[in-house]
Amino acid sequence: MSALLSLIKGPADVKALPASTLPQLAEEIRAEILRVTSQNGGHVGPNLGVVELTIALHRVFSTPEDVFTFDVAHQGYVHKLLTGRQGLFFEKLRQTGGACGFLNREESPHDAYGAGHAGTALSAALGMAKARDLAGKDTHVVALLGDAALTCGITMEAMNNIAATTRKLTLVLNDNEWSIARNVGALADYLNRLITKPGYIRLNAAIGRFLKTLPGGEKIRQWASKAKQETKDFILPASSSLFEAYGLRYIGPIDGHDLPTLTRYLEFCKQADEPILLHVLTKKGKGYPGAIEDPEKFHGTGAFDLKTGLSKPTKTGTPPSYQDVFGSALTRFGKADSKILAITAAMPAGTGLTGFAKALPQQFFDVGIAEEHAALFAAGLATQGFKPVCAIYSTFLQRAFDPIVHDICLQNLPVLFCMDRAGLSPNDGPTHHGLFDLGYLRIIPNTCIMQPKDEDELVDMLHTGLNHTGPTFIRYPRGAALGTPIKAEPALLEMGKAEVLRAGENIVLWAIGPMVEEALALAHILASEEGLSVGVVNARFVKPLDASLLIEHASNTQLIVTLEDHAVTGGFGSTVLETLNQAALTTPVLCIGWPDAFIPHGSSVATLRAQAGLSTSAIRTRIIERYQSLLDQETTKPAEVWG
Repeated sequence: MSALLSLIKGPADVKALPASTLPQLAEEIRAEILRVTSQNGGHVGPNLGVVELTIALHRVFSTPEDVFTFDVAHQGYVHKLLTGRQGLFFEKLRQTGGACGFLNREESPHDAYGAGHAGTALSAALGMAKARDLAGKDTHVVALLGDAALTCGITMEAMNNIAATTRKLTLVLNDNEWSIARNVGALADYLNRLITKPGYIRLNAAIGRFLKTLPGGEKIRQWASKAKQETKDFILPASSSLFEAYGLRYIGPIDGHDLPTLTRYLEFCKQADEPILLHVLTKKGKGYPGAIEDPEKFHGTGAFDLKTGLSKPTKTGTPPSYQDVFGSALTRFGKADSKILAITAAMPAGTGLTGFAKALPQQFFDVGIAEEHAALFAAGLATQGFKPVCAIYSTFLQRAFDPIVHDICLQNLPVLFCMDRAGLSPNDGPTHHGLFDLGYLRIIPNTCIMQPKDEDELVDMLHTGLNHTGPTFIRYPRGAALGTPIKAEPALLEMGKAEVLRAGENIVLWAIGPMVEEALALAHILASEEGLSVGVVNARFVKPLDASLLIEHASNTQLIVTLEDHAVTGGFGSTVLETLNQAALTTPVLCIGWPDAFIPHGSSVATLRAQAGLSTSAIRTRIIERYQSLLDQETTKPAEVWG
């Protein structure tokens, strides 16, 4: 372990270090972050960019008495290293039994607030600040916001309430011009104007140097603030008053890698008796050329070669990922039909749309981290005869629930949602697992919900969704597809029609998505080892469900088993149960899915499935036990007496 970093057991040790040693500590932290993430993957660029800022925060404030909220909390690695979690970090970052890749309240008292979605930090911090005020305490609350958080409506809602809610709150705006992709929109342009006015930057630096030479005192601070405000408004008329209009005292921009300057300004914020926004300029990926040259890749990456920056090679013959299959197919369809429009919420690469954006820039829209707006924007496009396709991770789509209900489904608009990361995102953990979308989508009228068993069927579903006249949702998992060849021309699927892959009399397995392959494997095992006749159905549609086929099977088999990569509560299995109940059928149904719990992060999907009792062997045991219990019930029934 690095020399200085090994001395840090908690924030008090950070405060105890001589200021002259802090640059060395920063370099040691960067080296360890690179070493660990090159092996385990992780959020490289965001954390390299906040090393000095996080050190300065812990020099000035005292957690856990003072509280930090991070937006999105994927830049919390430095915070973890400085708060007693070096062992968890070094050994198993983002792996089973190791440190979570995000802040997590269960992991440490220094993590005041856990989050994995953007836009949460300011509202949470404001709630904490008000709670402090109500309790009569004098502790400090600091919200560390990425500049991309300003594209979230919820952040602006919180900002609108600060002045009326609390007397003391520090907002640190970590401005590096990037979220995952480069920031977009008017606020990004506004921040760019703030940091590119040379006259203001020179004057700001001069005032900072002048303040440094003078003793403290309220009169001097008031005079300096007044002079600074007047000169800033002179150089940047009107537009510079955005944050002040919200009742915040704006300070900055300052160099986010200059530790003495950061410490000095944070000390000023600590002593202030009003809400302050400190605008800090950082370099995403600082200290590693590869992360600076390709910030989108190194925002969050898998394992990579530390010397070259290249991703670790995949095994020869590995099929393309579902996201890339989706992106390639949509690009092909978009070239043939200019009415097809692709929309992403700051994730063109993660959703597979980078190629679409390059090939069809006039048909591509990145709206920033604003899922609600993405859905409503798509609704407006759909009313005018266009075919909008919103590519949003399953876990983030829940943020757009209201416009999906109120604006898209209520009006039965032809908007297609493609939900990547449906199922597990194992290293990222519970904030990123996509396990709840079926539960909240299938209850909405007018929805069509599909999930493919392989990449060829994904393309068929995309083609089908683009030709459907109402709201359509396609969910698919993270990672490599199965390697199934894709047809030259996609098929138009019959709405609500399932696919029988194997006939069976004793048990029928109704599976959806990646669980279809699992069902085929289970059917083979149950047939060869137990002598059972087991059927397999690729359901394809969660809504509308193939009710006629299901009723036929329920009328002619002893047990139906549902298999889904989704929470078992309210999911595909619940749809099957409801359908049979409406048909007044009492055929036993065994529902297999993720338990009613938040699934932790882990080294792999297989590891987490085993922990949850969802390995192939565990599912096999559950099916056999349930089937045997049905047979036992039959043999213990009392004999009927005929008179």
